Amino acid sequence: MKFRFALVSLAAFALAATLSAQTKVSGTIQCKSGPVTPVAIGDKPGHAYAVVQSECTWTKPLEIAGVKSKSGTDTIASEMSGNTSSDHGYHVDTMENGDHFTARFQGTGTSKDGKPVNSSGTWSFVDGSGKVKGIKGKGMYKGTFGADGTWTTEVVGEYSVPQ
Repeated sequence: MKFRFALVSLAAFALAATLSAQTKVSGTIQCKSGPVTPVAIGDKPGHAYAVVQSECTWTKPLEIAGVKSKSGTDTIASEMSGNTSSDHGYHVDTMENGDHFTARFQGTGTSKDGKPVNSSGTWSFVDGSGKVKGIKGKGMYKGTFGADGTWTTEVVGEYSVPQ
């Protein structure tokens, strides 16, 4: 009886480990912002809020459940104070097969002479459709900004999808 209990317990543990196994993922995405109109808060110079949407294309796609990411839209809310910002938002992505996923992100950015220089932070999957329905996972990002108004972001993390 003890042996049967141990065998059943081991099988249950192995199944749980399989269902929660995380797969590493990485990619590079390039984005271009729409118009940004900061709104001054009025308490001190350089303190403002802004909301911006950006169109993005993967130059090195993420591969999730055998499908590559293709393009998406970032919606970012940013609180700026001097040369730093606190950013949070959502990325909604369309994959090569038409499936979608949504990721939430938050981080910080720096600027120089009113132009963004870099950003970094964390992200987590919110939901997905099709092959990525029920996706879970998280990771980190680091972005650098070009003089032409585009920015390139390196994304690393891990994910799991229900079997």
